[in-house]
Amino acid sequence: MSQAKPLSHLENPTEPDPSDLLKLAGLIRAYAPYDGVFALRLPGVYVSRHSRPYKAPLLALSTPALCIVAQGAKAALLGSERYEYNPAQMIVFSVDLPLSFQVTRASPAEPFLCLRLDLDPRQIAELILKVYPHGLPAVYGNKGVYIGGSDAGVVKAALRLLELMASPQDAELLAPLAVEEVLIRLLRSSIGSRVAQIGLAESSVYRIARAIRWIRSNFDQPMRVEALARMVNMSPSSFYQHFKAVTSMSPLQFQKILRLQEARRLMLTSRMDAATAARQVGYASPSQFSREYRRLFGSAPSRDINRLREQGELLSAEA
Repeated sequence: MSQAKPLSHLENPTEPDPSDLLKLAGLIRAYAPYDGVFALRLPGVYVSRHSRPYKAPLLALSTPALCIVAQGAKAALLGSERYEYNPAQMIVFSVDLPLSFQVTRASPAEPFLCLRLDLDPRQIAELILKVYPHGLPAVYGNKGVYIGGSDAGVVKAALRLLELMASPQDAELLAPLAVEEVLIRLLRSSIGSRVAQIGLAESSVYRIARAIRWIRSNFDQPMRVEALARMVNMSPSSFYQHFKAVTSMSPLQFQKILRLQEARRLMLTSRMDAATAARQVGYASPSQFSREYRRLFGSAPSRDINRLREQGELLSAEA
């Protein structure tokens, strides 16, 4: 008597069908014909392709987004924590975060292929009422990054979304509905209750995200933790605790990394000298800027920028 072959995606109905991942990879290849990040017809939808692993992690500012990998693998580093994601996992970035990214598995024959969908807290807030009409399950602990097993429903919805990108009219009329389906299925997935925190005004994730937006807009200005805590209706001690839980760093560390990232961008893209870039981002002491820059990026500003130009490295905001 012959035995049936095991079908892992049927044994675990939440696991995506390999054929769906192959189709998703094919569509991403079509929309990303060479290495880089490509914006599609609907705002907030991007695909990326990389045909080689990164030599070293790239520091970049992520925004709230869902990333679905169709092929290859990548890692995101937040403080001392490392998050690996590949076709078996999907990753969600819940707030703006200065992260290090590294493509860890890619080749010209099998490049890293990824779909990124920006997450709008207002849209998530609207969908929470439909997905959780009787209230959200309890969530313990808040992080800025969530990893969950890749979900068959999310992958199928993402596949339909990319198929609509081929037609301008479909992208305009139908793609927003496909995005809504992706989000509903994401909210119903194993990390759904955590993703929902992005849209809940009373959640600590939502309030920390509001404080982060202020820091991003005013990173070159002096910052007082007490004032930020008042802005989001928290005590200073509670604010500090929740900020560190979500971002894995203190508010001052967060501001420092934003300043150094912006200075690096200015030197690389505007050919600004280190002293001018330091003043532009809020440093009063060039020597302090140099010390902190070397500590974060591994070498002095001029040497680091020369290396980036020689290697043709780009500062990417891609998650």
